[in-house]
Amino acid sequence: MRRDYSRRALEWSLMLVVVLIVIGYFFREFRSVQAQGEMAAVKTTLGSLRTSLLFDFLKRQAERTDASVPVERNPFLLLDHLPGNYAGALASAKGQVMQPGTWVFDSFCYCIGYEPLYPYGLNTPDDARTIWFRISPPPGPLQINPMQNYQWAGQPVD
Repeated sequence: MRRDYSRRALEWSLMLVVVLIVIGYFFREFRSVQAQGEMAAVKTTLGSLRTSLLFDFLKRQAERTDASVPVERNPFLLLDHLPGNYAGALASAKGQVMQPGTWVFDSFCYCIGYEPLYPYGLNTPDDARTIWFRISPPPGPLQINPMQNYQWAGQPVD
């Protein structure tokens, strides 16, 4: 009787260990998928912003807009609809705490920043949580370039 009890306890213990390992693996994979999904959303937003800047440049060229009219450097304002996670324009946003999952435009440095909601797998050179992109100055089409070499889930964020 005692031998059956110790054998069953061993079997249940092994089963518990296997279940805990499987749960840990699925949790890790779930976090990885969350990070990859957020990275895809960031790249999609960056693509939309770059496209809006290019369309604005081409429109100005076609209309031969007067050079005295200032170029809009906030690419969010060129979109048809502002993204739901756009927190607005801030002066010197780098010194402020941003809400996770939001974009901002910094009018001081003409850059946009994003605070990841799921920063798992995000590697920044200075271990900062926010990723920043500088908007190039005119003339020519404005460009959005990362301010540092950001890696997210092993892929460059550009």
